[in-house]
Amino acid sequence: MLVMNSKEYICRCEEVTKEEVLQAIREGKQTLKSIKRATRAGMGACQGRTCSKLITTLLLREGVPEEEALELDKARFPLVPIPVSSLEIGGEGDV
Repeated sequence: MLVMNSKEYICRCEEVTKEEVLQAIREGKQTLKSIKRATRAGMGACQGRTCSKLITTLLLREGVPEEEALELDKARFPLVPIPVSSLEIGGEGDV
């Protein structure tokens, strides 16, 4: 007998279900970033190319204002800048 998995996946890469995302929203997560941190949705191989749209749709359906739901991650720069020459073979940064 073939048993089908009844889970509805939002993020296939990290196997995050619709119910997990809805639970995170119920717990107060109201941005893509906060849901990503709570569930790992969007952290897989595709980096959220598919699930971010699905999560945004769920946020809007649950009444989250659009400007909050669409809040994007900000670019983060390295803590300590390094010269490009240190990346070269034989550069000053070789250990």
